[in-house]
Amino acid sequence: MPLGQELDRYWLRLTLIAWGVLLVWYAFDRWYAIHWLSLGDTDDNMRLMQVRALLDGQGWYDLRQYRLNPPGGFDIHWSRIVDLPIAGLILILRPFVGTPVAEQLACGIAPLLPLSIAMIGLAATVRRLVSPVAWPLSIVFLIGCTATMLMFMPDRIDHHGWQLAMLSLTVAGLADPKKMRGGALVGVASAVSLNIGLELLPYAAMAGAIITLRWVWDRSEAARLSIYGLTLAGGSGIGFLLFASNANQVLRCDALTPVWLSVMVVGGGLLFALARLSPEQRWFRLTLALVAGALIAGGFALLFPQCLGRPEQVSPELARTWLDNVREARPIYKHPFRMAFPIVTLPVIGILGAAFATWRARNDISINGWVPVLMFSTFAGLMLLWQARAGPAAQLLAVPGAVALAWIVLGWTLSNNNVLVRVLGTVVGFMAVSGMFAGAAIKYLPIDRPSPRTNVVNRASGLCMTVPAMQPLNRYPAQTIFTFVDLGPRLIATTHHNAVAGPYHRNGDAILDVQHAFSRSPEEFRAIAKRHGATLLLVCPNMAESTVYRARNPGGFYDQLATGKVPAWLEPLPLPKKSPFRLFRINYGAAAAKPKSG
Repeated sequence: MPLGQELDRYWLRLTLIAWGVLLVWYAFDRWYAIHWLSLGDTDDNMRLMQVRALLDGQGWYDLRQYRLNPPGGFDIHWSRIVDLPIAGLILILRPFVGTPVAEQLACGIAPLLPLSIAMIGLAATVRRLVSPVAWPLSIVFLIGCTATMLMFMPDRIDHHGWQLAMLSLTVAGLADPKKMRGGALVGVASAVSLNIGLELLPYAAMAGAIITLRWVWDRSEAARLSIYGLTLAGGSGIGFLLFASNANQVLRCDALTPVWLSVMVVGGGLLFALARLSPEQRWFRLTLALVAGALIAGGFALLFPQCLGRPEQVSPELARTWLDNVREARPIYKHPFRMAFPIVTLPVIGILGAAFATWRARNDISINGWVPVLMFSTFAGLMLLWQARAGPAAQLLAVPGAVALAWIVLGWTLSNNNVLVRVLGTVVGFMAVSGMFAGAAIKYLPIDRPSPRTNVVNRASGLCMTVPAMQPLNRYPAQTIFTFVDLGPRLIATTHHNAVAGPYHRNGDAILDVQHAFSRSPEEFRAIAKRHGATLLLVCPNMAESTVYRARNPGGFYDQLATGKVPAWLEPLPLPKKSPFRLFRINYGAAAAKPKSG
């Protein structure tokens, strides 16, 4: 059988083989990180704690983290969906290697599982729209998507990889020529993503708008619209019943609570009704779609006015001092060129490629597939102008358009009679259309290089998160430690101690308490720490969060501590010589005294 026919016939099997090779490679390449449980992000540490609590018998619908801000605990707004593969891997591996190693392996393997789905979704899209044998390029281009691939790397166990996998299935469904299958795929993928979290809610809304507009333009798309409406409503409802935590069963705006569940159920029902009516006149279908949209928007504004603002619903003070300063929530153009350029390059290429492919297919039936892909990838690219965190999704959705462009460019270079064009031209063409030139070029451009001070901060922030730095804290009896907000999840994941706060918006009062304690007077720090039952103080000098306290509040408690002014009621405790931490016992019985140099 010719190679082309084999690539087409066995594309799914070969894609899974390619995924297996990548799984082995990344596990080998990142083995050091897997061994040391290098959960670098606060959410990864909290995800592991959520899984541990589940395996220790905590209720399925109880997602409070009781080791943050004890004894009441910290409310986490996630669901159990992403916990399941991690917990399953731990249960499978634990009898053979023990719990610690089982956790290390599970955290290394679990993020790579949704990568298989993302690869299948992109491969299916490319083979439908570009060529039945072009799908291997989608895998190669995906590997080059640095921002996207970071979400699938070992130890990145939070939910972003699974949501990106659902996004890959969404674009595959939009491009699927089989209307019922395509609509169901988009509906189910959107429902799963929303049950995991609302981060990709704008993409789910855009996918629904694209399917509705296709029906407005072409009445024969009613089948796609009807099954999409049913699967979106039904999938959201089933997911809510199975996975919504106790805390998510109230009218909150930051998760699939009854607020957004009602939107999905009513919206899905209205779309199903529109598809069933499906009048012949295009203007009538457009009118019905606009009326349905107005009913959903108007009903939402009338019934849930509290959700018209930012979904986190934090206090103005917490928004000003914390949430508004999250770097990934800023537009891409507000980030340094060195970071922004490699992220935006492929989305721009993908949009141009999808636009060119749409124009080329204007007289062909495949236009029905390229138009929604062009709309979806353009929307994802524009999302970067809102928040830089849209980078992984924008890169992933750019792959089909980039492959379409590569299929033309590389086809020309490889068939050229000039050997120089065939060799050098193919290499240059590949680097150009894949966007990989951006990452290579940025290494040699003397732009936005980190300052020595930035390197100091990055080094301190990294060292304080390591297991070897944390483990010596276990020499002291388990107790509540007052520390930085960003250290809280890592502290409870790697030691037997409790912490006061973590960076989770539903617990804004505890976050503000930590900020106030480090920013105000030493006496106020001791009062706040006592209120939280903290008996130890742990600081990481030069960690990013510490620099904020010093910059904003010169002369405040942490600034004094950093300059060696230690209150008499703080007793320094020994740690290993090379420890990046400073540890103190908080003595509440000691009388207030003048600070001592430390």
